[in-house]
Amino acid sequence: MKSTRATQEPAWIRYTLLTLGLGFLFFFLCLPLLAVFVEALAQGWPLYVAALQEPETLSAVWLTIVIAVAVLPFNIAFGVAAAWAIAKFEFKGKSLLITLIDLPFAVSPVVAGLIFILIFGAQGTFGPWLSEHDIKIIFAIPGMILATLFITFPFIARELIPLMQSQGKDEEEAAVSLGASGWQMFWRVTLPNIKWGLLYGVILSNARAMGEFGAVSVVSGHIRGETNTLPLHVEILYNEYNAIGAFAAASVLALLAMVTLVAKTIVEWRMKKETEMLNAVLAPEKT
Repeated sequence: MKSTRATQEPAWIRYTLLTLGLGFLFFFLCLPLLAVFVEALAQGWPLYVAALQEPETLSAVWLTIVIAVAVLPFNIAFGVAAAWAIAKFEFKGKSLLITLIDLPFAVSPVVAGLIFILIFGAQGTFGPWLSEHDIKIIFAIPGMILATLFITFPFIARELIPLMQSQGKDEEEAAVSLGASGWQMFWRVTLPNIKWGLLYGVILSNARAMGEFGAVSVVSGHIRGETNTLPLHVEILYNEYNAIGAFAAASVLALLAMVTLVAKTIVEWRMKKETEMLNAVLAPEKT
C-alpha cells in the first residue's frame, strides 16, 4: 500500500497536467482546424463549393493523389526489404544503412529539393544529357515524385524494423526447415505478422506525401494547373488574397489529415488487440 501511494501523484497534479495537455491540443490543433473550416465557409456554402470546383484546384487535388499513389509502391518495397535485412541478418554496413534511412529526418526538405536540382537541373550533373534526350525531371511531375519519395521513404522501414526485431526469426527458420521457399515464407509467415505495422507505416508515409511542401516546392516550378500540389496551391491563393479559395483548398488537406488520424487510430487499436491476444496465448506456455 505504501509503495502504491509513493508512486501515485496527488489529484491536483494529475488534473493540472490533464488541463495543460487538453488546453495545448485545443489551442494548437483543434482551434486551427476549426478556423480553417470557418474561414472556408465564411461567405457561404455555394462559394465554398465553387472554389473547390476551380480547374486549378481540382488539378492540384488530382496531382497530390497521383504523387502519393506513385511513391507508395517504392516505399513499401524499400521499407519491407530494408526492415527484413536489418532485423533478420547481420552484415557489414548495417549501421550505415540505418543511418541512411534516418537521413531524410535530419536533412531539411528544401535542401533535399536543391540536391535534386543540382543533379537533374539544366546546369546539374545529368542536366545536359537529359536535355539532349528531351527528358524533363525538374519543374515537372517526375522531379516532384522523386522529392516526395526521398522525404517519405523512411516511414515504413522505421515502423517495421523494431516490430520485426521483436518478433525474431524463429518462425521464418521453422518455415524454411519445413521446405518453404523464400516467397512462401514471406507471404505465409512474415507478411501476416507485420501486416498492421506495414499498414501503419503506409498511413504515415501517405500523410507526409500529401502534405509535403518544402522539397516539392523547390522542384515543382509552381506551374498552375500542371505542377502545383494542394499545399503549393494554398500558398499561391493566399498570396493572391483569395482567402475563400485558399481556405477551401486547405480544408481538403484538413479533411485528409482527419481521415488519416482516424485510420491511424484504428490501426493502433488493431495492433494493440493482436498484441494482447498473442500475450494471452503465450502466457500459459511461459508458466
